[in-house]
Amino acid sequence: MTESLFITSVLVANRGEIARRVFATCRRRGIGTVAVYSDADAASPHFAEADCAVRLPGLSPADTYLRGDLVIDAARRAGADAIHPGYGFLSENADFARQVQAAGLTWIGPDPAAIAAMGSKVESKQLMKDAGVPVLERLDPATVTERELPVLVKASAGGGGRGMRIVRTVASLPDAIESASREAASAFGDPTVFCERYLESGHHVEVQVMADAYGTVWAIGERECSLQRRHQKVIEEAPSPLVERIGGDLRSRLLGAARNAAAAVSYRGAGTVEFLADDDGGFFFLEMNTRLQVEHPVTECVTGLDLVGLQLDIASGAPLEGPEPTMSGHSIEARLYAEDPAHDWRPTSGTLHLIDIPGVTARFTVPPMHGIRLDSGVEDGSEVGVSYDPMLAKVISRAPTREQAARELAAALRHASLHGMTTNRDLLVASLLHPDFMAGTADTRFYGRHDPATLVAGAGLDPRLAAVVAALADAADDRAKATVLGPVATGFRNVPAVFQERTYAAADDELPVRYRLRRGVLELATTPEGIGELSLLSAEPGRVILQADGVRRSYSVHRVGAHERIVESPAGTCTLHTVARFVDPSAQTPAGALVAAMPGSVVRIGVDQGDRVEAGQPLLWLEAMKMEHAVLAPTAGTVAELLVLLGQQVEQGTVLVVLLEEEETRD
Repeated sequence: MTESLFITSVLVANRGEIARRVFATCRRRGIGTVAVYSDADAASPHFAEADCAVRLPGLSPADTYLRGDLVIDAARRAGADAIHPGYGFLSENADFARQVQAAGLTWIGPDPAAIAAMGSKVESKQLMKDAGVPVLERLDPATVTERELPVLVKASAGGGGRGMRIVRTVASLPDAIESASREAASAFGDPTVFCERYLESGHHVEVQVMADAYGTVWAIGERECSLQRRHQKVIEEAPSPLVERIGGDLRSRLLGAARNAAAAVSYRGAGTVEFLADDDGGFFFLEMNTRLQVEHPVTECVTGLDLVGLQLDIASGAPLEGPEPTMSGHSIEARLYAEDPAHDWRPTSGTLHLIDIPGVTARFTVPPMHGIRLDSGVEDGSEVGVSYDPMLAKVISRAPTREQAARELAAALRHASLHGMTTNRDLLVASLLHPDFMAGTADTRFYGRHDPATLVAGAGLDPRLAAVVAALADAADDRAKATVLGPVATGFRNVPAVFQERTYAAADDELPVRYRLRRGVLELATTPEGIGELSLLSAEPGRVILQADGVRRSYSVHRVGAHERIVESPAGTCTLHTVARFVDPSAQTPAGALVAAMPGSVVRIGVDQGDRVEAGQPLLWLEAMKMEHAVLAPTAGTVAELLVLLGQQVEQGTVLVVLLEEEETRD
């Protein structure tokens, strides 16, 4: 019989959205809360919401959230009697779980032995095979042959897409192992990696399990998470459209395999058993995450459960009571990232001036039958750095049907106000409304088959039209600020033959706008193709109303600082930056310069000054937001200058390498 415990105060050994999620349940139950925070999170909402907070000195995860000794000491000092690990960081670290228990604190998670067994992807596969769960065989990296390609290199100690590489040639395997190992060590504190056969397509289907200390195991339905980028999930839903489409006994076989997996390690608490399934109803065990999943809200929305609450109950010694819960309705979650999908998922950073999702009816809890839930780690004014994962928030819909859930989520995202940085919002909207997704047939190859840049190109507000709107609003702003009327002060000259010009930039594209007003009628020197003939109905500093081909549309314009313009409309949002008419020559970079597309740390350098390189060859690697990003040679040439050192922290725009193109070297 397990002794009943009375938890009075919980320290969450994590940050951001998951810390706020756990705090929300604790508050509803009258349980005290303790936050820990790194120096990079000194202004994070998560620790401001806790009853008290303890600083972990430093910036990197290795110095802060991965320091179990500091976390346990913080719990002692703050008077917490339990620790919830959240997800990531130390959440699947068996040694940390043992240290928590040895310190006399309640561990809100599975037993350390179960974490260790499932945390080793190598050991867990053998356990699952012995338990009758279908598995993919592990491969020894030293003996992989061309016949076994492609293979997937995976971190043994973690998940979330970190420490994973697809390898298609034997020659590239050593570099992939080295890179994956380095990334795994940074994210999880363990560099161990292994290989398995890589299946080019399939559906990522996982089962939420909850088990108590008395032998009861619930398999609480399944989720599908097939839309992924870099092996990280982007859109998740429950129930799985694949399982719904195939029907028969597939669901019961999946749930049964998940129960067997949990029972094989005497599991206790919340966990997720992940499978790769095919269109014929076959499936293979991938791994078991011995923690709460990022996507747990969709299961909560279709069952009405509070999974964090159940974690607290089980950690306190309570049994699972009643029948195993079942699913009803549909729920879809979209992960809102600070990144640019059209440019190789490049992470972005800066100040998030405004985040406003319309129609939100619940935060960190289950909404009514029709509703939008928001689980966010940021608020208006939050600084988004490069030390951690770029996820800003999870936006979750709940509806009676899958189509309703998809359309309502897409509408909420489309009308969201997200000011201050580039996000993946437009990609999420385009993905949710794509025919493959709406039909429930999208698999793990979705973003391989549908280039994100192409998907985004047809989504959101056209940047060319946004630039026209911004130019008209800026002219109106100039006119409103003028102390005297005159052709220059107003921004509109009365000379009919003269076009005014303003230039904006959207991402890497410059968008010049040449316009004039003749008797109140807007004329553009060049009308962007596909936009139609525009008529100006009104222009104010914050609002412009245009008519195109007889259709009237309103646009709002927001200014952030001197140069940023955010144009919003029902079609979406576009962020622009003003471009000076005359460029300071001293600000220009030398010809052939490759600059940092994001702030980051130089973790590897692959060339020396004077080396000849081929187009597409990696020159160096930057680590930002716990992922590695290769800087590739855009063309064949010679490294004329190498301007950074290993371990150096660089800002966005820093010149890294100067490359002389092949033609230049032959002169």
